Amino acid sequence: MDLTFAPADAAAIALHVIEQSGLDDWLADQPDTVTRWVRATGFAAQLGSVVLIPDGQGGIAMALAGYGTPETRARGRFHLAGAAAQLPEGTYALHGLDPVRAAEESLGWLLSHYSFDRYRAQKHSTARLIAPEGVDAARIESIAAGEALTRDLINIPASDMGPAELEGACATLATRHGASIDVIRGEALLDRNFPMIHTVGRASARAPRLIDMRWGDSGPKLTLVGKGVCFDTGGLNLKPGSSMGLMKKDMGGAATVLGLAQMIMDLRLPLQLRVLVPAVENAVSGSAFRPGDILTARNGLTVEINNTDAEGRLVLADALSYAAEETPDLMVSMATLTGAARVAAGPDLSPYFTDDAALSQALDQAAAQVADPVWRLPFHTPYEAMIEPGIADLDNAPSGGFAGAITAALFLRRFAGTGRYAHFDIYGWNATPAPARPKGGVGMGARALLAALPDVLKL
Repeated sequence: MDLTFAPADAAAIALHVIEQSGLDDWLADQPDTVTRWVRATGFAAQLGSVVLIPDGQGGIAMALAGYGTPETRARGRFHLAGAAAQLPEGTYALHGLDPVRAAEESLGWLLSHYSFDRYRAQKHSTARLIAPEGVDAARIESIAAGEALTRDLINIPASDMGPAELEGACATLATRHGASIDVIRGEALLDRNFPMIHTVGRASARAPRLIDMRWGDSGPKLTLVGKGVCFDTGGLNLKPGSSMGLMKKDMGGAATVLGLAQMIMDLRLPLQLRVLVPAVENAVSGSAFRPGDILTARNGLTVEINNTDAEGRLVLADALSYAAEETPDLMVSMATLTGAARVAAGPDLSPYFTDDAALSQALDQAAAQVADPVWRLPFHTPYEAMIEPGIADLDNAPSGGFAGAITAALFLRRFAGTGRYAHFDIYGWNATPAPARPKGGVGMGARALLAALPDVLKL
């Protein structure tokens, strides 16, 4: 799997990207032999269509990729990744795209080479691309590598990706980039005042832990907190089998912040990065926490447990409290937190919450530029009463079923301090194969945040 561009001086086949409305004009400038060939094949520049034009000597003179219409392109992204999958092995050079579109399509092209082949050989595109003029090739390669890390971590089953293995992935990343790492494991979580991380993970034979990675010694402080529930049975509120099958992805928040951290470190952004990952397995045993239990969080708030399957917000609460003690310039949490977010926004759109209008504006603009869709949902303060059970300060699973994504985000806000904060409620999974996005784990929101950071943190 090669997620890099071909050398700039490589011999390349020209790949002309043509909109439907521009096909006739393009053909008017071509030799009659080319025009006749294209007409004979029935190529109409529809989105995703490809035609190869022979050179008369058994080779390929050029290739055409249909770019459809603005309306058809609006229904997806990374369109040329679909073309890349149809092209024969070789090296290609894009023609016909402006630098902004070329950057998006180039990333999609690189990601078309991704495959999860840890357990079985898989097919992927073999057509390589020369970085188009005007795009930042090194940046795109760094983003592709970070996204591949996120996908790999999510795709690995819980048998091979428990808390210890997730710690190992963090340690490998830290070593590669010269970051420091500190890990608090098992009973030491109680000694260091991380009671809810310990409680959620104590029923498993695989010890819970809090992973703390730091990189950079100057610039604004960015803290990323990722939910690392390596498998979620639901605890004593046991999930049905139909809901447990994808729970290897419940550490998708951790995988996403680690992929984003790799991008930041690889690009040498001038900031101080901290990554916190509470890594646990929510299992069932005699020591499992129970519905009705009341826990005391790191910051002193008490939490009534009304559903042990709402465990992600518990481990995030301790990690957020810890992060807030340093008052970073920006704190972001990412988690596969609620089914309600999927009901609200579906699997492809990442809802996020923030009280910071400038941050929201920067995120929305960046998301549109880099084809990483996000959507702001409200921290609706009147719903605070829904997470206050009376017997304790907070309820981890309010009854009623309304506004589940919002009440979960409000719960987290209680632990995030008073600084700039955003929370992403991601899905982390692509159920239907799409160009550059095969079925399986996928990053959400990370590229939008990466693109927004220079504006948000004044880098």
